Amino acid sequence: MKSFSLKFFLAAVMALAAFAAAAQDFKIGIVNIDRIFREANSAKAAQAKLEQEFGKREKELTDVGTQLKAMADKFDREAPTLAESQRVTRQKQLVEQDRDFQRKRREFQEDLNARKNEELQQVIERANKVVKTVAEAEKYDLILQEAVYANPKHDITDKVIKALNAAR
Repeated sequence: MKSFSLKFFLAAVMALAAFAAAAQDFKIGIVNIDRIFREANSAKAAQAKLEQEFGKREKELTDVGTQLKAMADKFDREAPTLAESQRVTRQKQLVEQDRDFQRKRREFQEDLNARKNEELQQVIERANKVVKTVAEAEKYDLILQEAVYANPKHDITDKVIKALNAAR
């Protein structure tokens, strides 16, 4: 087992040395897609569009949730003094209203997520076109969007955001 580990380690070192020798001409760039989503004008516009499109519906759901909570609190206060049949009837009504509210909330969340994915996909497509343009113009060999660690000198996110904002 030790001989396998030693062979693997030696092979990795040799591969790294070969890569380092070849890397002198190899130009790498890193793009932070999360920053693009936060800072690019097109991403901000998409977020504003979603807020406009779903804001009213979200407010209505929030209002219904608040009313439902108030009704439940009122029921909890009055339940000990209600007749058994009234208590059961109101409890069934509350359960039914809560079920309806949860269904509407779930549908809202599904609709919002679907639209958000559509909008973000458009931002990603625009960003990818800009990344490709920057990569070709500045002769990058490799552009990565996801990395555990990247030296800040390789980060081209600012260039991409500026180009995206200028393209609008």
